[in-house]
Amino acid sequence: MDAAPLPDAAADAAAVSSGRERILDAAITRFAADGAAGTSLKAIAADADVSPALIVHHFGSKQELRQACDDHVLAMLRTQMREAAAEGGAIDVLEAFRRRQRGHAALLPYLARALAEGGPSIDALVDELAVETMRSMESNVTAGAYVPTDHPRERALVLLIWSLGAVTLHDHVSRLLGADLAGEPAALLPYLRGATEILTRGLFTEAMHDNVRDAIARLEQE
Repeated sequence: MDAAPLPDAAADAAAVSSGRERILDAAITRFAADGAAGTSLKAIAADADVSPALIVHHFGSKQELRQACDDHVLAMLRTQMREAAAEGGAIDVLEAFRRRQRGHAALLPYLARALAEGGPSIDALVDELAVETMRSMESNVTAGAYVPTDHPRERALVLLIWSLGAVTLHDHVSRLLGADLAGEPAALLPYLRGATEILTRGLFTEAMHDNVRDAIARLEQE
């Protein structure tokens, strides 16, 4: 009698990886729609077409799965920002997010809900995004895309906060501006017009800039 064929280790590994990716995709979509508190492992398992036991096997608890989703989203954003910086492109976390969003429609609502819910996990994610933003800004200054500043950390963090604020309020960006932050470039035009003018031409007149600069100097002396 012929012996049963040995399992293909590569095929088994691919199947495990595929199942894990399906679970992550389903979890990101569910967490985006219903929030962490309103999402059950049973619902994620049904969406991913796996058993709840397999989710527990791969990730442990729902909290650990949520952490894995945060890590997954952060890894995608980090990769996009570093690739763009290496190419000498001007990019912030919002543009990095837009590039990755095209492959996963739930990323924007996932990140928006996670930012609104807060907690240690999202704090850690934002902290890492801050590091990546500062690294990207420094690269773009070196490449000549951004003007130098005496306050690189503060500038990078304010821009990050603005970008994450736009993500959190993406429904209002759509409602008020008619812009889709996750859409094709043409759908972003209303947002880009305002943002580009503020970032390139500025907002203050020279006289207003001098007044604000002097006020800041007085506060620093006090």
